[in-house]
Parts: sequence; C-alpha cells; structure tokens
Amino acid sequence: MDARRKFENAKAAQSTKATMGKKKIIFVDDEPNILDGLRRMLRSLRNEFDMHFAAGGREALAFMEGDRFDVVVSDMRMPGMDGAELLTTIQQKHPHAIRIMLTGQADEQSIMRTVGVVHQFLAKPCDPEKLKIILTRISALQDMLSDGSLKDLISQLGKLPSLPSVYSRLQKAIATPGVEIGEIGEIIAQDIAMTAKVLQLVNSAFFGIYTRVDSPARAVTLLGLDTIKALVLNLELFSQIKVSEDLFPIDRLWNHSLTAGKMAKAIAAKQTKDKETIDNAFLAGTLHDLGKLVLLSYLPKQYRQVIDMAKEQNITMPEAEQAVFGASQSAVGSYLVGLWGFTGPVIEAIGFQNCMEKYPGDVFTPTLAVHVANVLYYQNRPAEIIGRQLTFNMPVLERLGLQGELDEWEKICADIMQLQTA
Repeated sequence: MDARRKFENAKAAQSTKATMGKKKIIFVDDEPNILDGLRRMLRSLRNEFDMHFAAGGREALAFMEGDRFDVVVSDMRMPGMDGAELLTTIQQKHPHAIRIMLTGQADEQSIMRTVGVVHQFLAKPCDPEKLKIILTRISALQDMLSDGSLKDLISQLGKLPSLPSVYSRLQKAIATPGVEIGEIGEIIAQDIAMTAKVLQLVNSAFFGIYTRVDSPARAVTLLGLDTIKALVLNLELFSQIKVSEDLFPIDRLWNHSLTAGKMAKAIAAKQTKDKETIDNAFLAGTLHDLGKLVLLSYLPKQYRQVIDMAKEQNITMPEAEQAVFGASQSAVGSYLVGLWGFTGPVIEAIGFQNCMEKYPGDVFTPTLAVHVANVLYYQNRPAEIIGRQLTFNMPVLERLGLQGELDEWEKICADIMQLQTA
C-alpha cells in the first residue's frame, strides 16, 4: 500500500478516536538485570510514561500485538531475535512506533542492518539523565503533531528522496576509482535529504564521536568512503525524488534551502560569535523545508490542495498546510529531525520558524535567524511566492530589541543571493 493510501486510511481510522493518556514505552533486553536497572532508573518517570519491559524480541512483539506502543527501546545483541530483526519487524507491523537502539557493541554489519530502521542509537550503558531527556523530548515531539496519521507516516520513513542531479553525481563519483572523500562530501552537502541522513548517522552512538558534528562534509569524512559506498550502492539509502514539475519545481526547493542556510548563518554571525549558535543556524536553515520534501514526496495529491488553496484564498503556505494536513511542513520537519536525534536548537528553529510568537525566550537564537532568512529570501525572489507572502514577526523583533538590525540583515542576505545567481 502506498504512502498516500496509508495516510488516508490512518486518518479515517483516527478521525473518531482521540489519542489520550500517557505515552506507552516498551524496553527490550534479554538480561533481567538490565531490565531491573531500567525500572529503577526510570521510576521517577512513571507518572509521565506507561512503561513495560520485555525479556526479548518475541515477548515484545506479543506485547505490541495487544496494545499500541509509542516508543520501543531495544538492545542490539539478543539471542534468537536480535534488536535489528526486532525493530525491522516493528517498522513493518507497527510503523507508528519510534524505534531506539540501545547497544554497547557495534560492527559494520549491525550498522548496515539498522540505518534505515532506527530513529536513534544510544550507547550502552546509557546515562540515566540522557535517557530521561530523550524520552521526554520524544513525548513532546509526539504532541507537536495532533494528526496521528502524519506521525505514522513520518515514523516509518527509512530514507528520504534526493535531487536526481545530485544523486546521479554521487553515484558517478563513487564509481570513479581513486575518488577523494572530500568530493563525496561536497556532493552530499548539496542535498538536504542526504545531509540530514549522514548527520543522523555520524552523531549516533554507533560511531563513538563525542563532539557534535554539524557539517555534512565533515560527517562524510568521519563515516569514510566504504561506509558511504555501502549506504548508496548496497542499501540504496538515498533515492531519486519523483515529483512532477507541474506540482512543484523541485530544484527550487533545494536552491531555496541551501541559500536560506547560508543566509541564516550570516545573520547569526552578525549577531554573535558563538560558534554553536552560528552552526545551528546554518544547519536549521538548510533543513528548514525538510517537511515540505516529505509531504511533496509521499502525499503529492494533498500537497497540490495546499498550493491551490494558498493561491485561491491568498493565504500563506503554512496556513494552507495547516488547513489540509492539520500541521505545517515546519512541524513535520521538526518532528522528523527530533526523531533522528538532532539538537534542541535545530529542532526548535525548524518547528517555530513561522510561529515565532509561540517560541519562548528573550535572546537571539537560530530560530530567529531562520525566520528572518526565509522571509528575506522571498522578498528577493517574489516570483517564487505561492499565495500570500510571509512577513517578519515584528512584535517578536521589537520584544527582542532587534528591529533595528533588519536593514543590515537585508544587505547581508542580498549579497548572498546575488552570489547565488552569479
């Protein structure tokens, strides 16, 4: 059954049933001592989560046949059915469930079996506070999208479609004897889907890298050429996007995203010397339309309704998305990068880019950088606007005392856009 049919069926099934109560989590490990330790460690969260513990994959699947679980946290190495097989089965039978791998050992074969299945990889033993934070954040993410059918669609995604021209260049480069890893990194950095996936992988516990990696080129270098080849050729983790040009000119989406990332980075660099804030602004700007990529690729019929509504009613695209899907593309993108373990500032910047009034805080953040960059992009490219133009959230800018910075930001971003078209 294709994604559109699944979405429509799930939406119809859930239209008369609200999802209420605590999030259900199941922990799976064949060692009783580990399960007992998890029970003790997470006792303080028993009022927030409905937690269950299974002594192996078969028992976990039996639990899930009789109830709907929101999150599965599984060990990798278990006799009979290991974690990779279990989470693959869960992806197929219960695609809505968020899948987390908890493992103390990893090898290339394990990585290759799970990269399209697992949302997050955590090292074992896992720091108790880190696990609590992750579970709490995932719970908050699930509340971000009220439409369960959208959550189900996003949770089952194993890969994202890439731009055909970039995908072809990558395949050609990988097949070239003696290709430099730097060239591969440069190609991947030109694609928002590839960027998101390699950063998810390199920042996972599998690779034991303790410094956060926010550059796709750096991520490719750390993963290594052999791993990239396996991901592309053996697992086919990247695929070519298939969206008709009459629906949406897909090259424009990539150009907009990459340009917005550069603009957000420049705005952040103007306001702060903090490297983490600047890097997060660049990454969030690059990935800020990731949700649009998901909706265009998997629900094209519904996204055509969004475009038609924005034009006919002269409303903004986020308003039209909210009307059709019950959520904007920014909420979809934020949910996905949150599942994949991206940092809080990146998740927030993507999710709140078009609703700054809901974002707490009284200082400059990557969220504001992405918001301003996105608006400035369309001010410089009015021909690309669909429906009503997005505008600056002036009450937020005034509250932060940053309204006087707009002229300088406009000059910086105009220069970037001129270089993009040169």
